[in-house]
Amino acid sequence: MLALPIGEAQIGQPDPSNQPTISSEELGQEVPPLPPAGTMSPDDTGDADDVEAPANDPSVENDPELNRALPPLEQFDVREVEFADPAGAEPDVEIRYTVRLEGLEVADTSTDADLQGRFNDLSALREGDGTAANEAMLRARLEEDAELVRSLLESEGWYSGTVSTRIDHGGAAEGSPVVAVLQITPGDRYSIGSINIAADLTTPPDLLRQNLPIEIGDPIVAERIQAAEATVSVALPENGYPFAKVGQRDVLLDADTHLGDYTLPVTIGPRSRFNGFRTTGDLAFGVEHIDTIARFERGELYDSRKVDDLRQALIATGLFNTVSVQPERTGQQVGDGTEYVTMVVEQDAGPPRTLAATAGYQTGEGFRLEGSWTHRNLFPPEGSLGVSAVAGTSEQGASVIFRRSNAGKRDRSFQLSLDARRSRLDAFNALTGRLAARLSYDSTPIWRKPLTWALGAEILGSIEEDYDFDAGERKKRKFLIGALSGQAGIDRTDSLLDPTKGFRAQALVQPEAALSDSFRPYARGQLDGSAYYPVSGDLVIAGRARIGSVLGVDRFDLAPSRRFYGGGGGSVRGYGYQQLGPKDPNGDPIGGLSLVEGSAEVRYRFGDYGVVGFVDAGQSYAERFPTFDDIRVGVGVGVRYYTNFGPLRVDVATPLNRREGESRFNVYVSIGQAF
Repeated sequence: MLALPIGEAQIGQPDPSNQPTISSEELGQEVPPLPPAGTMSPDDTGDADDVEAPANDPSVENDPELNRALPPLEQFDVREVEFADPAGAEPDVEIRYTVRLEGLEVADTSTDADLQGRFNDLSALREGDGTAANEAMLRARLEEDAELVRSLLESEGWYSGTVSTRIDHGGAAEGSPVVAVLQITPGDRYSIGSINIAADLTTPPDLLRQNLPIEIGDPIVAERIQAAEATVSVALPENGYPFAKVGQRDVLLDADTHLGDYTLPVTIGPRSRFNGFRTTGDLAFGVEHIDTIARFERGELYDSRKVDDLRQALIATGLFNTVSVQPERTGQQVGDGTEYVTMVVEQDAGPPRTLAATAGYQTGEGFRLEGSWTHRNLFPPEGSLGVSAVAGTSEQGASVIFRRSNAGKRDRSFQLSLDARRSRLDAFNALTGRLAARLSYDSTPIWRKPLTWALGAEILGSIEEDYDFDAGERKKRKFLIGALSGQAGIDRTDSLLDPTKGFRAQALVQPEAALSDSFRPYARGQLDGSAYYPVSGDLVIAGRARIGSVLGVDRFDLAPSRRFYGGGGGSVRGYGYQQLGPKDPNGDPIGGLSLVEGSAEVRYRFGDYGVVGFVDAGQSYAERFPTFDDIRVGVGVGVRYYTNFGPLRVDVATPLNRREGESRFNVYVSIGQAF
């Protein structure tokens, strides 16, 4: 076929400039018939209104109907005209039908794409639930599904496939379903015959080809090719090319060989290295703090994964409505074939203040309500001030906390707190004031760090009631305690609040000294571990263990609030809070110098809900090391409601071999798993 160039004159054709023209309006009008001979003169050019009726026409003068005045408008009959049905027309009859695909299994067995399943999800016939208003509707659905099958075949490389349709009445009894049939012939599947990446040379030279996971001979599957191109789009910015763009592919099919020549244009852009930062917008903090948070240095090869990490870290501060991080070309050459890029941080600072409240209930502790107000950036950068208050059945108090996040280094925080608290428990009553400082490197819900640590110091004064065995009664005693603390942890789980696999362990050492009468040093230590094993996607087995000890001090010389107690929602469920361990003659717990605990849970989740069965065991001892005798056991069940910030937990437990005075059932309500 020869295509003539647009705008060239064609040989042998008349010159259109010399021809008469007719407007489109004139072409669309009906030409009126010529008037009878003698009614218009040859030179008459007047309008139709100017033409007079012949004077000698008697029909005009003698017809009275033509001379009668028109009736008023309100006398006109304006009823709608009702049209009769065409002769032989029949009302639409609803059709019931079934669907049959013939031949699709030939293509379906050659791929893992489940064409039959995809057809069922998208089919107009399937969506009709086997009924159509009439046969015309059924045929329309059938043709729509035929086009769907062609698209599905082409998406998997069958470009020469054919689809024919028919409706089989099959002599079925009146009212029986007809069969909508799609007859499918997949034909030959096309494969990749050649691969050409149209791009400048990269470093390393095979960067593009190594990250385009398709090969010659692979079937031309649209989803695989799109995924391969997405891999290239991701790999280039991860390897120093922030401005790379993947163009529109071209696949040239050969009907004779059933091969396709694949071409992918790629604009590489300059290979780049990190330079510095520039920030704009409504600022929460400046470029110096951004540089502290970033996990890359000037001169490092550009890597989009580090940019994404910085963006997530900025979001995690909680100080922004929106924040973006984008590379900007500088044109400044490094000297090794790369150039510097500046990272532009666009900030939109959000409201820095937060009001929060939590509530819970545990048998033995009663209800607990805590509210807090926090200004997250009162002392920029990221210097927060928080005020909180606790009102509960067994505890009341208030605290003020200053916290500096990302303090001089990413993920490091410094905290200074002052609090006053009143505790009214079966184990002891206490009125305590405390000043504490802590420097830590902790995990967060966004970044679960494999290794964490914390260093702390505190000084507290407390007035506490303790049972004096010599006097045979409880007496108030004053304590002044200075303490240091060191903590180290390892976390190999998949979630901070709801782990389903992995393990975690933590060791805590607290050198302390009683300062009230004389300097009496001692040390507290505790080791915690837990493990999680996914039996299936919905079923998890979890276990934990804890052991603790206080060395270098007698129990009477140790403040009751610093002793070990067992029992409660975070300890051995089935028993009241702090009810396990040594007791005074009145049956009230007095705490011990050592502790051992263990738990096992079976967790089953279905959607946003879950059920848990558990067994807890443990005991606290008057001795410095656990003796592992008189281990108490509690069993129970719980329900979970999973939210985006962690599961809500309700557990009900009962003690085995319940003793006199122990509750038959204990209830625990809180946020997060028990461990």
